[in-house]
Amino acid sequence: MRKYKFELEIFQGKGGKPRADGSHPDLLKEGICAWMYGDYEAGHRFRYPEDFGLLCPWLRDSLSGVLRALETGVTFPWLYPGTPYEKEIDPDGVTTEYVRCPDPTSSGIVIKIIRTALPEPPSGD
Repeated sequence: MRKYKFELEIFQGKGGKPRADGSHPDLLKEGICAWMYGDYEAGHRFRYPEDFGLLCPWLRDSLSGVLRALETGVTFPWLYPGTPYEKEIDPDGVTTEYVRCPDPTSSGIVIKIIRTALPEPPSGD
């Protein structure tokens, strides 16, 4: 079976840094993801599976089925042309997929899964 390298990138989402005065923002009102607050911003990347435990448990649940399919070489047919979520599909190169966390508010985040096909070993190995 083909082997892949996976990275998970926070594609959309709002974090934020703790305030100097010790006060806390209204996360929902400001659209801030509680998991991201203080630690992560859009663009942050995680290695999969090595860093999977660092992700929000709800986000991991949203990602797990898609990751399992991608690990076996599946590509999903939806492309989202003309949107920020337009995908790359290259079974022998880079394939991307987007997954949204289950938070239905503006605090929800989108993760970009980046799957890179690794070179296949020479036959007979």
